[in-house]
Amino acid sequence: MGDVGQLDHHEEKPTEQDGFSRRSFIKGVIATGATVSATSYVYKGGTMVRAQAPGSVERLITLSVNGQQRRVDVLPHETLATTLRYKLGLTGTKIGCDRAECGACTVLVDGVPHYACSMLTHQVRGRTVQTIEGLEAADGTLHPVQQAVVDEQGFQCAFCMPGFVMNMVAMVDENPNPTRTEAAQYLSGNLCRCADYNKILNVALRAAEYTRRG
Repeated sequence: MGDVGQLDHHEEKPTEQDGFSRRSFIKGVIATGATVSATSYVYKGGTMVRAQAPGSVERLITLSVNGQQRRVDVLPHETLATTLRYKLGLTGTKIGCDRAECGACTVLVDGVPHYACSMLTHQVRGRTVQTIEGLEAADGTLHPVQQAVVDEQGFQCAFCMPGFVMNMVAMVDENPNPTRTEAAQYLSGNLCRCADYNKILNVALRAAEYTRRG
């Protein structure tokens, strides 16, 4: 017992000279944070501006949508569908499955159909984006695909319609004289909840006819 008491008596508590104290550790963390924060700003043209950290993504970007340059604040992992609907007000682009299966969110990027729900907005910087709102001419003339939809009354609930329409626009641009089978294959990436595919194919062929007429 005496030995134990002797050990307790001679046990030394750590001092600040022996190493880091809790206070010095906290001060070090605060100082490091301040240094990192300070390096996020630089002088440019006599003005203090925030510097772009290596590997970071600029949030305020310009997008080319329906022939217009749109300035918008975009999060690094924000999808194009989210930006179009909730920041640019282009609600014609629908979000159905939100996992690149139904095609309701289809838009054209450089003339090619893409699922907007599975494409990051930052991926379309410097590229042209077209949604269903951008199909109508300035004088109000409908695009041949839109006119075909009206004439054929090809959709029931029409939730899926914008995606189908955008895919048809790409189809008639690529092949203005498709067979019914070719049209079905081209539109196979779009799903219709109402299963009204027969009427939808009628729309596609009518749109191709209107396109050929010019």
